[in-house]
Amino acid sequence: MTRSTFRIALGATAATAALAFAAPVMAQEATGADEILVTAQRNNQTKVTSGGNVGVFGTKAAEDIPFNIRSYNEALILNQQPDSLGEVLENDPTVRTALGFGIAGEVFVIRGFDLSSDDVGFDGLYGITPRQIVAPELVSSVQVINGASAFLNGAAPGGSGIGGSVNILPKKAERDMIRATLGYTSASHISGAVDIARRFGTNQEWGLRINGSARRGDIAIDDEFHSSYVLGATLDYNNGPLRAALNLNYQRLNQTYWRGQVGIGGVIPRVPDADTNYSQPWSQILTKDYFGTFSVEYDLSDAAMLYAKVGARDGREDQTTAGITVNDPATGAATGSGSYVPREDNNESATAGIRIKLEGGGMSHEINAGGAVSWQVNRNAFDFGANYPTNLYDPVVAPAPTPGFVGGDLDNVFPISRNRVSSVFFSDTLGLWDDRILITGGLRLQEIKTTSYSYTDGARTGGYKESAATPVLGLVVKPVEGLSLYANRIEGLVAGSTAPLTIDDGQGNNIPVVNRGQVLPPVKSTQYEVGGKLNFGRFNAGLALFRIDKPNSFVDPVTLVYGNYGTQRNKGVEITLDGEPVDGLRIISGLTFNDAKLRRTEGGVDEGNDAVGVPEVLANANVEWDLPFLPALTLVGRVVYTGKQAVDSANTLELDSWTRFDLGARYVALLGDTPLTLRFNVDNVADKRYWATAYNAFSAFGSRLLQGGPRTFKASASIEF
Repeated sequence: MTRSTFRIALGATAATAALAFAAPVMAQEATGADEILVTAQRNNQTKVTSGGNVGVFGTKAAEDIPFNIRSYNEALILNQQPDSLGEVLENDPTVRTALGFGIAGEVFVIRGFDLSSDDVGFDGLYGITPRQIVAPELVSSVQVINGASAFLNGAAPGGSGIGGSVNILPKKAERDMIRATLGYTSASHISGAVDIARRFGTNQEWGLRINGSARRGDIAIDDEFHSSYVLGATLDYNNGPLRAALNLNYQRLNQTYWRGQVGIGGVIPRVPDADTNYSQPWSQILTKDYFGTFSVEYDLSDAAMLYAKVGARDGREDQTTAGITVNDPATGAATGSGSYVPREDNNESATAGIRIKLEGGGMSHEINAGGAVSWQVNRNAFDFGANYPTNLYDPVVAPAPTPGFVGGDLDNVFPISRNRVSSVFFSDTLGLWDDRILITGGLRLQEIKTTSYSYTDGARTGGYKESAATPVLGLVVKPVEGLSLYANRIEGLVAGSTAPLTIDDGQGNNIPVVNRGQVLPPVKSTQYEVGGKLNFGRFNAGLALFRIDKPNSFVDPVTLVYGNYGTQRNKGVEITLDGEPVDGLRIISGLTFNDAKLRRTEGGVDEGNDAVGVPEVLANANVEWDLPFLPALTLVGRVVYTGKQAVDSANTLELDSWTRFDLGARYVALLGDTPLTLRFNVDNVADKRYWATAYNAFSAFGSRLLQGGPRTFKASASIEF
């Protein structure tokens, strides 16, 4: 960090504090002012919970399950003003975010394997989360489960999620509240949000939460424009044995002049200035989604519960991409390419089951049984236009390409694929020694049916219906209070991924894939994991050691056929630390070591090499400090470190490690009896320019790099009634 950069961040923090001091001090002297202040500060605390929704097992504390799970709370989202789900997951020391091939959709790399935004769960159901980008304003909690989860959640229909899963939960009325928020993100991105929650009824059994937000304007990347309009509502009922909730959401996102990945050949180019935009003004992604869920739980007795949940999503996206491939890394001379892809998705999902808790003879049994099914219909078309010259360091504005290689009906998209994933499951967790020893065994029988159609006339071109059994074995031992040791063997199963339409030849040309649009057969993986969790009362620590084997999927550079080739074996260690070791000091941190190798490759080529885009080391540290001499003021800091990573499977190219620093402050003032929270944050304080990731699921000829974001200033003010 440069001295001038530090002075900027420090001065901005001081300015925020000075603004907050201007709040009426007389109000703080009123009766109950201290209590209001303490409550507001507590509600604002950024936290991570070691537990959450563990699929078929329901909501569990971390010490009772043989898996590694964390949940990030709503206050974190409000405090950090993230633009996407990926910015929320920047807080996780085991996750890094990339982009999908040729799209703005986020890809989350967990334990060295991709989780596409298509396969992010919404309230435990697949296919309901909006594709590509999720507006965080609708979310109350983001849950991360590390490792394979085919038994826990079923097979991911989009073909990813072998290394871990992400589940987001909608907001519900936990307490009465009216909150209004105004926000600013550099360069000129303005936002406003209203969040209303009420409990009502004789026994407060009914709850209603309505929240909406609107934001628009340029972000810190030159001329890149983002807008977001979202509205969500949850009506819930909780009385006696019956609990039910209905959640409905609308999301409309627009990004223009959006900066994507950079294709390279045999040399890694120097990194452009952090805010350089080498896209084109005609590039755009416009998405519109309607989605929601309905859930019900009924207690048959104190020991048995029935549950069911259904969800649906209808989505439309129109995406125009301006790709770039560098031809001369010294001068930045590059070839640009344009494409237009309209797409519609119609998805439904449902699950139902029973949980039974039995005790007797010094033992306990927790039995889970049920079934799940999801349907996905993907309608799309494509138009790949002619190439044009541009430059990575001095971008050239080019006219929008004329229509070129076209597939499907651009004006009236028809189905390209249909998928159905169905399953039944059963598990039993045996508890011994007052549940200090928990032994879990389970089996999920799954069937994946898929049909693919021609881009030419919509005729059926292929498909399959295959079944697989995915077992789970888990052990938890709690020898002393606060210590939980665990082990698991669990398999991953995902629907086969879909062959991309084209692949970059390393010179900026989009080469059609021979079996484009074809859906591969299901892919299975096996994970072995051991670990431990330690709870000091106000501080949590976790350790996990894992190994995962998974078939590799990519486009063969010789045959241009997309398929499963060889195996990738990832071994690693995860260390997580979080909590409040002393009053007013909160920490979210962790460290991950990855060793990802290619095995059983075609003809032994690249055998034993490092897998592309999997960093050797990841580290995060988030710190919040409530100043003891000024308890209304909280200082915030975050450091994100990503180690070296291979750029190509031959391991001739490697990205350097990078470190990013973020700083901020939060102050709570009182306007009468009403708390006002002022926030100011600076992401990438040093304006560091760096290649963030080389991860790319469809690499064949060249590699693709994603640049990290520039220094970004964020400010917001929230008033809560």
